[in-house]
Amino acid sequence: MFRIESKRELAPHINLFTFSAREVAAKTKPGQFVILRIDKDGERIPLTIANADLEKGTISVACHEVGKTTTQLGSLKEGDAILNLLGPLGKPATIKKFGTVLCVSGGVMTAPVYFKARALRDAGNYVIGVVGAATKNHLIFLDEMRKACNELYIATDDGSEGYEGIDFLKNLAAEKKIDYVVAGGPILMLKAVSDFTRQYGIPTVVDLIPIMVDGMGMCGACRVSVGGKMLFACVDGLEFDGHQVDFDELLARLKTYTLQEKVAKVFWERGEKLE
Repeated sequence: MFRIESKRELAPHINLFTFSAREVAAKTKPGQFVILRIDKDGERIPLTIANADLEKGTISVACHEVGKTTTQLGSLKEGDAILNLLGPLGKPATIKKFGTVLCVSGGVMTAPVYFKARALRDAGNYVIGVVGAATKNHLIFLDEMRKACNELYIATDDGSEGYEGIDFLKNLAAEKKIDYVVAGGPILMLKAVSDFTRQYGIPTVVDLIPIMVDGMGMCGACRVSVGGKMLFACVDGLEFDGHQVDFDELLARLKTYTLQEKVAKVFWERGEKLE
């Protein structure tokens, strides 16, 4: 069992959980993820690691309540425990000195992007951060990103806080020489960022978390097309060349079980078991 040491509400239906997991924390690097299962009847879900504390033996993950399992996780409290927590999985992010690095984050993925931004700055980079969300009420990890980055910009889809959308990146790219871009967030945002940086020839990596089951490359559920090759997000990622990803195919695959996810959530909220 893995105990929830702390639970912090970041925004409506978005929580940061810190789990006691000493062995996982000891091996965790930015860019990796865990797969957790709440109980013996639960499904396995991947969550990207947002921080690891070696001294305390804990890891932190941010979770947005969307489907049945994420909503069930959101109902747990400090002191509760989950059955399984497997990790760290996936390849660590590429952390080295690039020069000026732009870290673009959106929604719940801002938490793991912070983990990368901090490591990139520690590696000697000048880090420019962008935190985005649908509205100002859904912005998270602003204080953490301010500490991790040399500069920080805020953007919302509706313009309720900071810039509206990511068009302001054009001016930013014109004013500064950006050597490398890291992005994590909704697929449409990753596609937009990659399309933008392609125009300027800026190397860009994006974190992809498609449908995933075993997390170890055996089931093939998390396959993604990158540069015309079929890769598995769990063992080849989570970090991929944004200019090579087939985002349209990925978006279509992510919609495969939308109906089943909605039905499962309804049954759980009713206290009924879906056979």
